[in-house]
This record gives sequence, C-alpha cells and structure tokens, in this order.
Amino acid sequence: MGKVVAVEYVTLDGVFEEPMWSFPYFNEELQQWQWENLQEADALLLGRKTYEGFKASWPQMDEGYFGERMNAIPKHVATTTLTEPEWGASFLPGDVAEEVAALKAQPGTLLINGSAELLNHLTAHRLVDEYRIMVFPIVAGKGRKLWAEGVAVDLALTRSHITTSGVAVLTYVPA
Repeated sequence: MGKVVAVEYVTLDGVFEEPMWSFPYFNEELQQWQWENLQEADALLLGRKTYEGFKASWPQMDEGYFGERMNAIPKHVATTTLTEPEWGASFLPGDVAEEVAALKAQPGTLLINGSAELLNHLTAHRLVDEYRIMVFPIVAGKGRKLWAEGVAVDLALTRSHITTSGVAVLTYVPA
C-alpha cells in the first residue's frame, strides 16, 4: 500500500504562495531534509500550476543531485486543461480522488509539493497520509493561504524540529 506525503512551506500566518520569503532561512539543514524527502519519494503528485512552474524552471537549474532527481522522478499531474505531458509527467485522467486512491493501492510514496488546490482536495477526501510542514518565522501579511476555507482535518504531531535558522519542521498524520 502506498502513501501520500505533503511537504509544504508556510509562513506563521499560513501563506504558502511564491515562497521567496523562505530564502533567508533556507540552510543546509533544510536542504538535507528536502533531499531526504525527495529520495523517499517514488513519484511527485502535483497540481497543474505547480507542475507548470516546476517544468519551466527545474530542467534549467544546475542543482546537482537534487536537480537530477527532480528532473528524473515520475510526476502525476492533476489537470483538466493540459493535454501533452512533458518532463516525465502523466496526467490523472479522471476523478482526482479516485485516481490518487488507485495510485495509493500500489506500493510507493507520492510526494506533494505546493499544489494547494490538490492538497485541499485530497485532504477533504482523506487521502493524505502525512503532512510535513515547514513553518518559517515570518508573517507575510497577505497572500494565498495553504488551507482553503471549509477544509478541516484533525492532526497528530509525530515529529518536530527547529532549524538553526528558526524554521519549525513539523510532521503530522491524520488523527
């Protein structure tokens, strides 16, 4: 049986979009933690917007092993508008919750990065097995929040760590 793991960047006030605010706090600890997340994954599970952003940037980056892994790992993309998969992607053709449930029936770890609409949809359908949240010590004051109004889930903290740059790395599972 597979699992879905979400790895997300958020500010103290819950903003997740365009995380340029994370750069001053991103250190070797977080780089190593992100590498471990990527190494654990058998495939990425992405929404269309995140897929398009990643596809536009990762192939041009010179990020060593991390970049090689990002470019090589299979990607499952939730989209109703794209028709030509690129960058190692396959598109989820039907109901996203049903498609992800079918993927979870197979062994392996599916890693979600960004993709808030997808994350919220899968959370509402109880398909996310673990949430790994990096809470950065900054209040953005405005911006899109990670959690949509009306999406609710009880979580249990399984791990926590504070990096030397002050980022709280929190791991939760559904309670």
